[in-house]
Amino acid sequence: MAKPEEQLGVVSALVRSTFLVNAVYAESARAYGLTSQQGQLLCVLMAQPYGMSELGSMLRLAKSSLTELVDRTAQRGMVRREPNPADRRAVQVTLTEEGAKLADEFYTEACRRIDELPSGLDEAERATLADLLSRLVRDNNAPTVFIERADTP
Repeated sequence: MAKPEEQLGVVSALVRSTFLVNAVYAESARAYGLTSQQGQLLCVLMAQPYGMSELGSMLRLAKSSLTELVDRTAQRGMVRREPNPADRRAVQVTLTEEGAKLADEFYTEACRRIDELPSGLDEAERATLADLLSRLVRDNNAPTVFIERADTP
């Protein structure tokens, strides 16, 4: 039996859309043999190398969880730790050549799949949605965990 169209409030709509995007993101990650967190790490590192404390803040992970994530991802040859040129006592995490290639492929596929979610909207509605979400992200100082590329839908 089909449900009648329901109008959601802002909270329900945001929470449910987050679950929807997360599910698509996780499916994309699995298609590349990644966990969602590994996919997030690769996408964050596409922009530039980051120190461990910066990564912890961006990914909202405790130090021990981040260390485990970086260790597992490094063991698979996707990232490496390097001395931080600004502070030799610290390390930064950077993509390996293999990691950069995988990150690019994963990012492209995740974007393609996520871009399909609002396929029922016309161009004006998509532009309005993008404008509103952009304001939400900016107003809340959301970290850049997913870069915007010119070739991104």
